[in-house]
Formats: sequence, C-alpha cells, structure tokens
Amino acid sequence: MLAVRNLAVRFGGVTALEGVSFDVRPGSITSVIGPNGAGKTTAFNAITGYLRPTGGRVSYDGVTLTGLRPSAIAQRGIVRTFQRTSVFRSLSVENNVMTGLHLRGTAGFLAVLLGRRRLADEERHLASDAAAIIEFVGLAHRRREAASALPYGEQRLVELALALAARPRVLLLDEPGAGMTGAEKTVVSGLIRKVREQNVTILLVEHDMRMVMGISDTVIVLNGGRVIAEGAPAEIQAHPDVIRAYLGASHGSA
Repeated sequence: MLAVRNLAVRFGGVTALEGVSFDVRPGSITSVIGPNGAGKTTAFNAITGYLRPTGGRVSYDGVTLTGLRPSAIAQRGIVRTFQRTSVFRSLSVENNVMTGLHLRGTAGFLAVLLGRRRLADEERHLASDAAAIIEFVGLAHRRREAASALPYGEQRLVELALALAARPRVLLLDEPGAGMTGAEKTVVSGLIRKVREQNVTILLVEHDMRMVMGISDTVIVLNGGRVIAEGAPAEIQAHPDVIRAYLGASHGSA
C-alpha cells in the first residue's frame, strides 16, 4: 500500500537517511523504532512531504508521492500527527474537530454566501460526524471545553480526533504516547487498535517499547539512518543487531 524505496536525506555533509526501504501492508500497524537520532521523524517528514528527500521515492497504491506538497499527500488519504501537540488551543474540542471536518466540506462559496439549505444540511452532517469522532476518542464529556483547558494526555486525543476528521486511509502517528502516563498510553493503544478496525492503516514512531511490542504487526528498526531489522515484534526483540544497537542499552525507549 505504502512503499518506501531507497529513501535518502542529507543535510549538507550529514546523512540522516541512506537507502531506507520498507513496505506498509494494508490494514497493518507498523512501527518504526530506533535510538535517538536514528532518522525516525526524518523518515516521517520525507514520507508526508514536509521534507524533500535527497534520493529515493515514496509511493502509495502505485502513485509516486515524492515531490508533492503535504496538503496534496493528505488529500490522497495519508494523514499525520506530530511529536508536539498541534491543536487549536483557543477552540473547544468540538470546534477543533469541526475545523478539521470543514476541510473536506462540499458546500461552495456561493452557498456559504447565500446561506442556502445545502450549507445548513452540510453543517448538520458535519456536527454529527464531529460528535461521533469525539465519542470515538473518549472525549464526549469534554466537547464544550477549550482544548487549552484539557490535560496534556487529552490534548493528544484531540489531535488524534483532528487527524481522524480528515478520513485517513493511512495514519502516521509521531510518538502518540509521548508525555503520557502508563494509563493514558493504555488508552491510546486501545484507540490505535480501534482505528485499525476502521480499515485505516497505521504507521507510527514511538519511544515506548511496551506499547510498540504490544500493538504492532511489523516493527522496522533504524540505526544511523539505515534499516537494520524488520519483522514481527518477537523477532525484533531477539534480533542481535537490534539488541546491540538499542534494546540492550535501554529496554524502555526507542
């Protein structure tokens, strides 16, 4: 579904990625792990158009994505979150999600200008969709509250709701458990599984090894900008190169 081939990213004389290749199967949860500086977020940025690779290409359903703007890639159903929470802090949870939904609204400018029935019907549909998404991520009790008033863990759930509002086919999650408590990570892990059940393919970068090994179908390990291992969680945990590069030094983070 999503194919990365010989991806390379260089910043001056520094090589961040070199010859990175992997596939993300439809309907899978695939995790990218590795030590700090391994190139995980760089790979995400190159896949989603926020960074132009020096070499290689990324394709989705056989269509080349390399060189497209992030918005054009998102329109093809490839949606991402970021390491740092990116929500509209002054807006309520409901209005955050409504803002995301409006990006895929169909009412034209003239209908907006004239306030025609089509616009009113669309607003009702979008409000219903927003309520369903907010319920899905477990924030129905917070829907009227400003995002800035929510605890950090719940702000991350608002960000996930915003991503889901774009109706992704492939969802890239950049450290979804960062800064969360163990209980909050358990909630997020359950949500990621539920999202996959909605026929959404998941690709994530995550530091928490317990979380990664608990939800992933496939784990890809980067070290020094290269793929050093790829396989099922049990295979990765026993892989000697991974143990040397990463697991042996720190069992709690990637």
